[in-house]
Amino acid sequence: MNVRRHHISAAVLAAVTALGLGGLTACSSDSSAAGNTDKFDVVASFYPMAFLAEQIGGEHVNVTSLTQPGQEPHDLEISAKQTAQLQDSDAALYLKGLQPTVDEAIGQSEVKTKIDAATLTSLESHAAESGGHEHAHEDEHGHEDEHGHEDEGHGHDHEHEEGQDPHVWLDPVKYAEVAEGVGKAFEKADPDHAADYKKNTAALVGKLNALDEKFETGLADRRTGVFITTHAAFGHLAERYGLTEEAISGLDPESEPSGARVKELQQTAKADGVTTVFYETLVSDRTAKTLAADAGLRTDVLDPVEGITDDSRGDDYFQLMEANLAALQKALGAK
Repeated sequence: MNVRRHHISAAVLAAVTALGLGGLTACSSDSSAAGNTDKFDVVASFYPMAFLAEQIGGEHVNVTSLTQPGQEPHDLEISAKQTAQLQDSDAALYLKGLQPTVDEAIGQSEVKTKIDAATLTSLESHAAESGGHEHAHEDEHGHEDEHGHEDEGHGHDHEHEEGQDPHVWLDPVKYAEVAEGVGKAFEKADPDHAADYKKNTAALVGKLNALDEKFETGLADRRTGVFITTHAAFGHLAERYGLTEEAISGLDPESEPSGARVKELQQTAKADGVTTVFYETLVSDRTAKTLAADAGLRTDVLDPVEGITDDSRGDDYFQLMEANLAALQKALGAK
C-alpha cells in the first residue's frame, strides 16, 4: 500500500524520523512481507515499537519487526536485504539511539513516514546515577519529578544525546506518550483509517495508565527502594516510582563491571537491604549470579521487554510488565 506523504505537526514531525522491521502476531514475522501489501506497511525496529504499531494499527497494518525474537536488539546488524525492503514500506517506527545500525539505515532510506519514538517523550540520563537515595518526581498522576521539569505535551523536540537512557517503554507513562505520538503519525500517514487509529490509541493509553496505577500502588509500601540489575535499562521505571536502580554495567548490557564497581555494589546491597540481583533473559546471567553468590543474595529475572521468547514470563508487553512488578514487589519487600 502506498500512502501519500503526510504533513505532520511539529511535535509529531520531530517524532517522524525513523525505522523498523520485524515480526509479531497479527503482523508478519517474515521479513519478505515487509512491504507492498494491501495494508499500511510498517517496519518496527524491535519488539516495543512493533507492539505499539500492532496495537494502534489493528487490522489496517502489516507490521514487520527488524529484530527477531531472542535477538539482543542493542547488537543488531541490518542486512542489505532488510535495508532494501525498507524502501517498500509505508512507515518506519524506531527509537533513535538504541540501535545505531537501524538509525543509519532509516536515515538513508526513502521510506515515506519515519517515526522516531525518542522525540515523542523526554529522555534523561540514568546510567551514572547511584547511591542509596530514593528519587522523587511529579507528573499528571501526582508524582514529583526529581529533575524539576514538566513534560510539555508529547512532542519533545530534542536530540537523543550521548548517555541518555532510551528505555522509555519500561515507564508506562512515557510509553503512553509515545503511543499517542505514533497514533497521530498513523492518522496523518493513512487518513482513511484515522478514526480507528485514534480509537485504538486511546484504548492502549488507557491500559498503560492502568498499568501505571498498578505499579504506583504495588510499590508504595516497601522495605527498600534500591534494586540491582545487570544493565541500566530500568532508570525511567525507577524514576517514575521513586526507586534507585544500581546497574552492574551501564546502558550496554554486554559491558563488564570493574572490580571496584562490584565491591561498591556489595556495599550498597548491605547498606540498603538489597535482597536480589536481577538479570535478564537475552544476555548472560553469569555476572549477576557471581555477584549474588559472593554477597549472599538471591537472583531473579527483571525483563527489559526487548523481545518475547519461550523463556519470557508472558506473551506480550503487559504480561511481562506485570511479571516485573511481582518480581520487584518480592525483592523490595512491598506489602
